[in-house]
Amino acid sequence: MKQATLLYNPMAGRSKMMGIANLAADGWRVDGWSVTIHPTEGAGHATTLAREAAEAGHQLLLAMGGDGTLGEAANGLIGSKTALGVLPTGTANSFAVELGLPLPRRFNDNSLLKANNALRNGRIHKMDVGYLESRTEEGIHFLLWVGIGIDSMVVEHVEPRSKWLRRFGRSGYIAKGLLALPHITPFEAEIEIDGRFYNGRYMQILISNCRRYSGSFNLSPRAALDDGKFQIWLFTKEQLPHLAEYLWRTRTSDLVDLENLTMINGRSITIHTAAPTLCQADGDQHGTTPLRCHLKPQALRILVPPSIPEGLFTVYKKLSADFAD
Repeated sequence: MKQATLLYNPMAGRSKMMGIANLAADGWRVDGWSVTIHPTEGAGHATTLAREAAEAGHQLLLAMGGDGTLGEAANGLIGSKTALGVLPTGTANSFAVELGLPLPRRFNDNSLLKANNALRNGRIHKMDVGYLESRTEEGIHFLLWVGIGIDSMVVEHVEPRSKWLRRFGRSGYIAKGLLALPHITPFEAEIEIDGRFYNGRYMQILISNCRRYSGSFNLSPRAALDDGKFQIWLFTKEQLPHLAEYLWRTRTSDLVDLENLTMINGRSITIHTAAPTLCQADGDQHGTTPLRCHLKPQALRILVPPSIPEGLFTVYKKLSADFAD
């Protein structure tokens, strides 16, 4: 019998999470799976549960929560034969947006069950992951992005959110994030990308491993999750007045062709700043500069729905009886 672990974050956006987890698990049981359900009990627990599932030979780990829960689960699976499936119940659900999965709706559990059913008919891909080492924190793997500047300052002001603010979802996150804007200042940085050096005064440095930024902005529409490279975006102080234009263009066209905006493809990035500067990884605060990121090609198995965006992966393996091949 095929074995799976379903872990869920009791704090991720909904009440009655245990009941929803059981409904999702029942779908897999109908397909002949043995499913073990675990709630997470605090920071880092999803990593422990995922690692235990991989060591026990489970072919699948389903992570039910937001991007934070998913990132923790991924850190427990890197390099293993256990595939990761995402059941989105968080606020941003950026990785679920990347994969084209149905997103949670307030007072409606059907969206999660639709996502679950899509994964039951899914297929396995191997995706690239990043590894971040910062000055003040232990190294972690990340799926989506690392940011320094505007976004890390916003994350610093927004998290942790109260239970009351979480009830407002993305709107509450944005509202609290706006309070950070008066505190944002440019910073001096030296950046090394695969042996090439860049110096300047920046408002934002973003190391992206995906197409979308924060789920909403299609920043790198030509990227693939297994293409073996990051997209590194450098926004200078002079470009701040054009930020609204850039965000609009991500919805209608492509930023890559803009002459006054710098994007470099790379696999290894080191950043030094004149003063320690906050950084975020996949929407969670993670220490300060200096930092180093490097890419691990196709290090994580992902279970994705059949309807993923075109070109998001370059190769895939169909879901099969021998799930872990």
